[in-house]
Amino acid sequence: MPASQAFPRRGLIFAATLAIIAFCGGLYGCLAMRGTSIEPFQNTNGITVPGKGITIFAAGDIAECKNIKPENSGAAKTADMIAAGLDRDKRAAVLGLGDYAYPVGLLEEFADCYEPAWGRFRNRTFPAPGNHEYYTPSATGYYTYFGPAAGPDRRGYYSFNLGAWHLVSLNSNLQPADHQQQILWLQADLARHPAHCTLAFWHHPLYSSGGHGNNDRVKDLWQALSAAGADVVLVAHDHDYERFAPQDNTGRRDDIHGMREFVVGTGGARLTPLMFGKANSEVKNNSTHGVLRMVLKDTGYEWEFMPVPGGNFTDRGAALCH
Repeated sequence: MPASQAFPRRGLIFAATLAIIAFCGGLYGCLAMRGTSIEPFQNTNGITVPGKGITIFAAGDIAECKNIKPENSGAAKTADMIAAGLDRDKRAAVLGLGDYAYPVGLLEEFADCYEPAWGRFRNRTFPAPGNHEYYTPSATGYYTYFGPAAGPDRRGYYSFNLGAWHLVSLNSNLQPADHQQQILWLQADLARHPAHCTLAFWHHPLYSSGGHGNNDRVKDLWQALSAAGADVVLVAHDHDYERFAPQDNTGRRDDIHGMREFVVGTGGARLTPLMFGKANSEVKNNSTHGVLRMVLKDTGYEWEFMPVPGGNFTDRGAALCH
């Protein structure tokens, strides 16, 4: 082909490429659209939260070693990322969102599968129990493994402060009578700690587009937190990642006073299908293991979903507390 014909064609290709990138909203958007379960990158919408803050790493649905060595598991990959982050920041902490050791949370499963991965930073982990822990009667493996860090009296709920934030770890597996005692405790705890910024974490999501869907059993936890002006809820259970817009106590979008829910069931166990999208869901992905990194600052928070090496999905943003 003569050079005079080649260069115009290259110009047309280049122009077409620019047009496609513009249509996608940027190069990352085009790359993200290649996989049906990966959604376009989300910007922070220009929100800036001043200050340094305290970093947390969070995920659930973690250590599954069936037919695989612990060092080759998904939990080992997410643990490597967390360990590197903890090494860089001695104040950083880890929030466990339940289902630590599959299939039934036996103490041996914790020792053989969880301990070689996430056990490296057990002394910096704040746990909340999942349903698989309770497949062993009274979740004895979970409470024995985490000891006092799992909260008093093996009830599975407790609270603590990180910087300016008040954090509450809750148990979404309790029987009705014990669950009602938890609600009374939660209301009293929130009244005693009227922090400007509050985060709660447990296992079962109230809202989810994953296979398990919504869980009305935790609606009263959500309502108690909403009434107290809490800001963030972290959950797992569905083996995917999903971010919701802030919602009020009835599930309506409320960007001023609502709570933002993150589903982070991507800690290492086998990922599962997304089903029917729920209202106010902003981002979801079920193809990438990873952890949610948050920086809790005096007046708000920043978030970033960190994929394991080889993953090409992420999600970043920032928000102010109420």
